[in-house]
Amino acid sequence: MDDPKPSIALKASDVEPRARISSYPEPFATMMGGRSKRQLGDFFGLVNFGVNLTRLEPGAMSALRHTHSKQDEFIYVLAGCPTLITDEGTTILEPGMCAGFRAGSNNAHHLHNRSDQTVSFLEIGDRSAKDSATYPDDDIQAQLGVDGRWCFSHKDGSPY
Repeated sequence: MDDPKPSIALKASDVEPRARISSYPEPFATMMGGRSKRQLGDFFGLVNFGVNLTRLEPGAMSALRHTHSKQDEFIYVLAGCPTLITDEGTTILEPGMCAGFRAGSNNAHHLHNRSDQTVSFLEIGDRSAKDSATYPDDDIQAQLGVDGRWCFSHKDGSPY
């Protein structure tokens, strides 16, 4: 029997969180503890852009602070008050606030939940071929492979 088609509409909370906490190599993967992602775009088979419903427990980060060469990113805060950290400094966000990061802007960014409440937000990004990511605070860099998976290396080019 064929697999049933996914629903046209559903509650985002009905999509199971991604099993793997992070695609980063260690020690960076462990730093993503307290973060969970529901890959909503993947559930519906979207191929041009991704949509994640991301949840950060107190103390958790959305990602290492990073910037993309080809991918635009957008976030929209649903609940809680995460701290947005960029090259300009810190901004406390609240529900209903959003932020966007244009590809190639070199404005490294991430969210950090410095509050005692759980944070949830939507993150939306395109899936541009030949994207790369730089991480100014850490010894890591990434290239998007032809298979759609990130390939990580040290900044000197040596593999993890």
